[in-house]
Amino acid sequence: MTHQPAMTHTPVASDLVASLRPLLTAEALAEAPGSGADPGDLEQAVWLRLLERLDAQDPPHDPQGWLRRAVRAEARRTRRTARRETPLRREPADDGDRDPERLALAAARRRALRDAVRRLPGRCPRLMEALLSPRDPTYREIAGELGISQGSLGPERSRCLGCLRRLLAPEVAAR
Repeated sequence: MTHQPAMTHTPVASDLVASLRPLLTAEALAEAPGSGADPGDLEQAVWLRLLERLDAQDPPHDPQGWLRRAVRAEARRTRRTARRETPLRREPADDGDRDPERLALAAARRRALRDAVRRLPGRCPRLMEALLSPRDPTYREIAGELGISQGSLGPERSRCLGCLRRLLAPEVAAR
C-alpha cells in the first residue's frame, strides 16, 4: 500500500511531490529487501522528511538526488533498528508456568481428570491412578499392585483409556 502525503502545500510543492512519486516508489522497492522494511513504510518516512523540509521552507536543491539519499538513509536506519531489537522469548508480563490463570486452569483440568478416573468401571480407577502416579511405577510394579499379569496390563490400559475418553468427551466439548 502506497502512502500518499497530504497535499497542503503550494502548487510547486504539489508538482514536486507528483514528479517524485514514481522515483520514490522505485527506490523504496529496491531498498526494502535489503533493509527488511516494507516499501510502503520507507516511502511514508521519506515523504514525511520531504514535507518537513518543505514546511521549513528548505526544499532540496537536487530533489532526485536528495530522494535517493533519503531512501537509503531510511533503509540504513531501519537495518540498525532491527539489529538492536531482540525478539522476546515470551511476553514481558508473562510469568510462564507461574501465571495464576494458567495454574488455575491446570488445576481444574487435573480435577476433571481425577473425577473422571474415579467414575471408571472395574479396576480401571486403580490402574489409571497407578499410571498417573508421580512416583512413575513400572508395568511390573503396577501389575503386582493390581494382581494381574504384566502382559494383560497393555490391553487393560487401552480399554480404560477408551472409557476415559468417552467420559471426558462431553466435558471437553462443553468447554
